[in-house]
Amino acid sequence: MSSESRLYTISPETKTALRKFRLSTSRAKDAQAIIYEIDKSSMDIKRADDEVYTSIQELSDELPDNTPRFVLLSYPLTLASGRLSVPYVMINYLPPTCSSEMRMLYAGAKELMRNQSEVNRIIEIDSADDLEDIEEKLKGED
Repeated sequence: MSSESRLYTISPETKTALRKFRLSTSRAKDAQAIIYEIDKSSMDIKRADDEVYTSIQELSDELPDNTPRFVLLSYPLTLASGRLSVPYVMINYLPPTCSSEMRMLYAGAKELMRNQSEVNRIIEIDSADDLEDIEEKLKGED
């Protein structure tokens, strides 16, 4: 058992919701995103709200200025070859204004969240404005 899985908890309901979201978005026609947070008192990783965001602008508006978040994003795009791709990624949102304690909290849970959500890749951003360039980040390998 890894140290993250002893420190942080993910409820069975959250695990089921993660799996359901991943499976339901694999053939999505529109972008879909959900926001997750860590409850500092219980160390539970849970959904921040019940919203499934279909607009990158709405998602950007919803991210807090001073608190990190994990965002699961399924984003359909057409590659240069003309092939449709629906990457499923985790965005690790870590604003520069958040406290060191919160940075450490989210850094420690990142791999656990990655494994539980079964994302293909993690994209690091430090500003909600970085979401405007998400399509380029998804098409590239950086």
